[in-house]
Amino acid sequence: MKKVIPVIVAIVLIIVVAGIGVGARLLEKYSYSKEYADLTEYFGITAEEDVAVILQDEQIEEYAKVWDGVCYFDLATVHKYFNDRFYEDKKEGLLLYTLPDTVISTLIGSTSVSVGGEESGRDYVIARYEGETLYIAADFVREYTNFSYDLYTEPNHMQVYTEWEERQTATVSRDTQVRYQGGIKSDILTNVSQGDQVIVLEQMETWSKVKTQDAYIGYVENKRLGELTTQQPVPVTDYEEPVYESNTRDYKINMAWHGVSGVAGNDTLEALMENTKSVNVISPTWFTLSDNEGNFTSFASQDYVDKAHAMGLEVWALVGNVESQDVSMYEVLAGTSVRTHLIDGLIEAALQYDLDGINIDFENIGLDAGEPFIEFIRELSIPCREYGIVLSVDNYVPMAHTDYYDREEQGIVADYVVIMGYDEHYKGSEEAGSVASIDFVEQGIANTVAQVPAEKVINAIPFYTRIWETTGTTVDSQAVGMEMAQQYLEDHGITTRWDETTCQNYGEYQSGDSYYQIWLEDEESIRVKLNIMEKYEIAGVAEWKLGFETASVWDVIEEYMKQ
Repeated sequence: MKKVIPVIVAIVLIIVVAGIGVGARLLEKYSYSKEYADLTEYFGITAEEDVAVILQDEQIEEYAKVWDGVCYFDLATVHKYFNDRFYEDKKEGLLLYTLPDTVISTLIGSTSVSVGGEESGRDYVIARYEGETLYIAADFVREYTNFSYDLYTEPNHMQVYTEWEERQTATVSRDTQVRYQGGIKSDILTNVSQGDQVIVLEQMETWSKVKTQDAYIGYVENKRLGELTTQQPVPVTDYEEPVYESNTRDYKINMAWHGVSGVAGNDTLEALMENTKSVNVISPTWFTLSDNEGNFTSFASQDYVDKAHAMGLEVWALVGNVESQDVSMYEVLAGTSVRTHLIDGLIEAALQYDLDGINIDFENIGLDAGEPFIEFIRELSIPCREYGIVLSVDNYVPMAHTDYYDREEQGIVADYVVIMGYDEHYKGSEEAGSVASIDFVEQGIANTVAQVPAEKVINAIPFYTRIWETTGTTVDSQAVGMEMAQQYLEDHGITTRWDETTCQNYGEYQSGDSYYQIWLEDEESIRVKLNIMEKYEIAGVAEWKLGFETASVWDVIEEYMKQ
């Protein structure tokens, strides 16, 4: 017996040890982790001043900054998520914001802001540079933008709302943890207490993805949550969206451009208008940028305006840069002083000559001048709105590489957005083709009305075509008016045929090593274009330019104007 007892004891000990081992493994498997996540790593914070941004229910890749207890966004973030009307004048160190009736201005690095010439202060630096990056105080952005935010510390993160849609919420039924992932072994992000409310972003079989009141996004077991309820959050109520009143007409526009290359050109108005029909706006090419200081040459004539008004025409004088060979659009538009000088000069001329409108025709604007151009249009719209001057802006047919022309913003602040519905193929094109095929024209209109209200869109049609000559790999062309094009066909015995692809009469012939082609603009092609314009119910038509057309084309345009 004495020999048996030690054996029994040994067996019992083995069983106990084994049980303890099994129990430990079971405890390890089914017990909740008590490890806390590194929250700076969770939010991706790498610098003391970094602030993680939770926009709606997701963390965005951009970070805000906090200096002296004040939260700042960099300008690119402001433009991307909040408001793209803030303009950085790098030349003069200014931050601008344009309202319908005034420009808000602050010197970067200051606490003072000017509104219509009146100064007021803030208890923080409104905008500041860190290196070459401009940061704007979130509170200042909020003055002109509909959003709310809450800033949290340890670590720095913020909750931002720009929309206030219904959401699902639940009340925590007992003290628990919000974990990084759905699982009891996942690290803890934060603790929540019984009675706390969380936003339920996604509900799964045993875990739910939630967001806490202080903007931690993680997972809670479903058994720790009460029933889901629908909540309507309270939106921002202290912000009022500005209204940019438009000076549009309640009738179709038919604007004919009048090419005036000198003072004597004004004398051709009556002769050029003799055979026209239904034209109600004339746009003489009077003003041309002359230098980088915001000055321009002028062929304006009071006698011309008086005659036009007597003929029942409004005068929307064109301001252009096509002939401004040595003018940098960036230099003219980027700096506030020069931009203001140009605007003041244009308004002074408009009032002096009793102009009804201004037509901006700035072409070949580089990417660097894109934002300055839009700021120019915003600022010019203020006195135009004040004095009842129609502001129209000419644009290329929308293409991806001209998105920085920001037609959507033009459609808000300007009265009319004009599509130059031609130059599909132009002097420098590598292959011959139509100046304005029907697909090209329709796509331009469709893309524009997707961004601009149709009642503000005018489509311009060409009164010219191109005679193309291809010799080997060399392609050249010359632009001619409608009558000259018809004469060319007769002189060379060319018979045309209707091309369904372009909706134009097409002709061709071979002479020696050269191959000649022409896609005509005539009554038939213009009618198809006008039908498309009527389909989209846009504001009207413009024509480039008077003197290039045949008299009969006005009958077609008149039909459109009467529709």
